[in-house]
Amino acid sequence: MRVAVLGAGAWGTALAKVLHENGNAVTLWDAVPATLAEIQAGRSEKYLPGIPLPTDWKVQADFGKAVGGAECAVLAVPSQSFREVAAGLKGHPGIFVSVTKGIEFQTGETMSRILREHAPANRVAALSGPSFAREVALGIPTAIVCASESDGTARAIQGLFHRPEFRIYRSLDVPGVEYGGALKNVIAIGAGVSDGLGYGDNTKAGLVTRALAEMRRLGVACGGQAETFSGLSGMGDLVLTCFSRQSRNRDLGERLGRGETMEAIQASHPKLAEGVPTARSAHHLARQKNVATPIIDEVHALLYQGKDPRQAVRDLISRAFKAED
Repeated sequence: MRVAVLGAGAWGTALAKVLHENGNAVTLWDAVPATLAEIQAGRSEKYLPGIPLPTDWKVQADFGKAVGGAECAVLAVPSQSFREVAAGLKGHPGIFVSVTKGIEFQTGETMSRILREHAPANRVAALSGPSFAREVALGIPTAIVCASESDGTARAIQGLFHRPEFRIYRSLDVPGVEYGGALKNVIAIGAGVSDGLGYGDNTKAGLVTRALAEMRRLGVACGGQAETFSGLSGMGDLVLTCFSRQSRNRDLGERLGRGETMEAIQASHPKLAEGVPTARSAHHLARQKNVATPIIDEVHALLYQGKDPRQAVRDLISRAFKAED
């Protein structure tokens, strides 16, 4: 299949490598020509250092040429620029696949819903699950899920990406898969704060467990199915990002817990962790849906109101007694 991968960051490049290894004709697009030039030379030291990349695929800085003739477009751009890139696909006849985990602030919509504005539901899919780009690029066994309202489209994407070391499950619950993948980034920041404060495994286990219930409440209010949050894009991705030292969201939280400011963290890492804008979007969405999200609320306060991390923990623990849900 002719596939255009839009976004040559770590995740887009890793997935393009998988698609190329499966024998697809891959064109990789990015808005930064220098990124593409490095990839064309068989490497990406900024995003996937030390990993050899193919040199017989196409890289293209011209968006129109990149998507022209493509049977499938895979969008791997940050959530903040997703709508702009998606608009360029209006009228395109191919299948659209979002691999971006985020929630748009203004609308509360996931990325596939933005794609739905430019294509019928049966041509839109979302790919999510516990998957660090570097491990995927190295061929380390990974399992993720493809969600679409069309089982036929989900099966097509399943076949497109599946490899012996890259197993793809499928789902019809697009909202559940996408909200799970987005919200876990916010929780990972909270888990990192716990690490930075020097708390132990008891603390993090409790936080992750209660966060899963919180994610499920908000996701169901947004149209997802409760059981999806026990799967790969919910519990699976939550465990990965909260416990792994590879997680940028967890790392950001750890630095906050150690007393660093957001300004200092952003100065040393210009590429913003996806959980930062998602915390703002999720907090806003929860207010709209009238859903209780105490952990998300505290992470939002840490990021956007400068709240002291220890006070955030005290406020969480001192909440009124309740039954476990």
